[in-house]
Amino acid sequence: MSRQDDSADGPEQLALIRESVRKAKAPKAKPRTWRGAALAKELPVARVLVDKGVLHLDRYFEYAVPQELDAEAQPGVRVRVRFGAGSKNVRDGRREGGGLIDGFLVERVAEAEYQGPLAALAQVVSPEPVLDAELLGLTRAVADRYAGSLADVVQLAVPPRHARAEARTFPPAAEPPAAPEPGSWARYERGAELIGALASGGAPRAVWTALPGPEWAGEIALAVRAALASGRGALVVVPTVRLAARVDAALEAELGPGRHALLTADAGQQKRYAEWLAVRRGSVRAVVGTRAAMFAPVRDLGLVVVWDDGDAHHSDDHAPFPHVREVLELRAARERCAFLLGSLSCTVEAAQLVRSGWAGAVAAPRDEVRRAAPRVRTVGDQDLARDEAARAARLPSVAWDVAREALRSGPVLIQVPRRGYVPRLACQTCRAPARCRRCAGPLEAREASGALACGWCGREEGAWQCAECGGVRLRAQVVGARRTAEELGRAFPAVPVRTSGREQVLDTVSTAPALVVSTPGAEPVAEGGYAAALLLDGWAMLGRPDLRAGEEALRRWITASSLVRSQEAGGTVVIVAEPTLRPVQALVRWDPTGHALRELADRAELAFPPVSRMAAVSGTPRAVADFLRAVELPGDAEVLGPVPVPDTAPGGARRPGAPPPGEHWQRALVRVPPGSGTALAHALKQAQAARMARTRGGVEPVRVRVDPPDIG
Repeated sequence: MSRQDDSADGPEQLALIRESVRKAKAPKAKPRTWRGAALAKELPVARVLVDKGVLHLDRYFEYAVPQELDAEAQPGVRVRVRFGAGSKNVRDGRREGGGLIDGFLVERVAEAEYQGPLAALAQVVSPEPVLDAELLGLTRAVADRYAGSLADVVQLAVPPRHARAEARTFPPAAEPPAAPEPGSWARYERGAELIGALASGGAPRAVWTALPGPEWAGEIALAVRAALASGRGALVVVPTVRLAARVDAALEAELGPGRHALLTADAGQQKRYAEWLAVRRGSVRAVVGTRAAMFAPVRDLGLVVVWDDGDAHHSDDHAPFPHVREVLELRAARERCAFLLGSLSCTVEAAQLVRSGWAGAVAAPRDEVRRAAPRVRTVGDQDLARDEAARAARLPSVAWDVAREALRSGPVLIQVPRRGYVPRLACQTCRAPARCRRCAGPLEAREASGALACGWCGREEGAWQCAECGGVRLRAQVVGARRTAEELGRAFPAVPVRTSGREQVLDTVSTAPALVVSTPGAEPVAEGGYAAALLLDGWAMLGRPDLRAGEEALRRWITASSLVRSQEAGGTVVIVAEPTLRPVQALVRWDPTGHALRELADRAELAFPPVSRMAAVSGTPRAVADFLRAVELPGDAEVLGPVPVPDTAPGGARRPGAPPPGEHWQRALVRVPPGSGTALAHALKQAQAARMARTRGGVEPVRVRVDPPDIG
């Protein structure tokens, strides 16, 4: 090549040479590492919800994603991370240190908000994405509503892992069933319309007052089938395992085997998790279960059903104490699906849903109610005072005659309001409660020896004397199921007597004549229905110092009476309670909805829930006072109290959430009008988080509960 040619190409060659030199001198890009280990190339930062249910740690923590975990570390999976006490960064999980703790990977991002070094994910426990975006949003909404931590709600929503269950393969979902005919829903006004709307893909909201009898389980199954026929899923939540078994059998009869899942806590960890996975993976589209099933990850949810929302089992015993009805209302609004609240009775909250227009009423006409319900007779205090027969087996003449006549054609149900032998004792003269002289606890008669002993400290009382009047004779304020069974056995010596209660709950009884003594909620189902039912000691349930005493008593009476044959078939119910009281009259007329509406009107006058939102703050007097001074309540909030917190519930049992032994607590109620509930929950959560962050400094804890079930 000549010099001339070289000079001609010189500028271009020089530019290439300079670029080559610049690239050679520039530092080579190194892969992102953490302590020498390579990180994921894309989205190397994971945000993790750690399994720490404390409010001041209710946020996501950032961790680096090692390259070897890149494929498995996907949103929703379970992980293990370093998390421990120490410096601020260590406590935040942003530096190496602390012990391993479980958590859920919520999302992956390209850049961390924290500017310092991040600790790395220690382990992906399972590649199964159990906390998807929909479930995460629901649990966050529940945590915000109840002023609780997200980790606590997720723990309620996602069952414990079982590796063998995850290894299973599940068949694909079956084809949708054919749309059903209205069937027994035709007995209700707007019942056929409800089934048609579900089958066509609609999202109706209904409060359903079911007719007495066993048909309610089959009617729920029919509604589920209608939702499945539209290509959507359905979720049914009932209060107890016994009721779940009834709906389970009804669903299998309506849909066929293998087309729904049963989620109950007593199923065992492996079976429960396997059923839950079948729902999450879309193998089944219908679910029935107890309380924890309210979070079941049903695909394309089209219908949520809650049965008997007044049952206390629907309120979770673990923080933040969500109620099934409220959670399913949230799901219906978030997922735009149908909502069905059904019960034999009617709660004030259900009446409020109808009154506000959020849901419509589905009920039977009065002539249909009279045809299905049994005859109800009452025995008041004046009748008992004049009735010598009431001294034998505590049965007034009316109840005695009804039971004797009914035993000719079938079993007779006797409902007693307490468990045990003689739960409560009082002075025969002045009826003052019998108390222990040492600790003031309730005295009880021990079943084996009959000796008096304290229900709190266990100390026996040899020579009891009433502190009020000096009397030495005792009477049973409420006689339990076993004692009642003994008395009835003596009164009807030729008739078998069976009991159903805490120690042994019967599911069913035959059509043979028998006396079945049961506590509320444990009543077995009789084949063909009971010939009669006797509801004893009605005053005991009505006399509870609780805002819901009347509503709860009516619910329990109607539940038991619904197991009795119709009036046309000779079924009769006798209730021993004052006939003029509102709940008793509602039972006689079989009008639970009217009772709920009148209770709602009374609550509105007093600004009590559900017309208002309320929260309870409990603790030592100093702790409650400090909390109320620190919390920034909404401007329209009203503080009621504080007042002393009783250690025991009526009957001597220790009250759930009672203060520790030896401590005297107080409780204040905070009330806000409609529309301020979210602001109240946020304020309480912020104040509680601030206190918990200072717990190490000796700050006394307080308990905060939004929508407390007991405000009496």
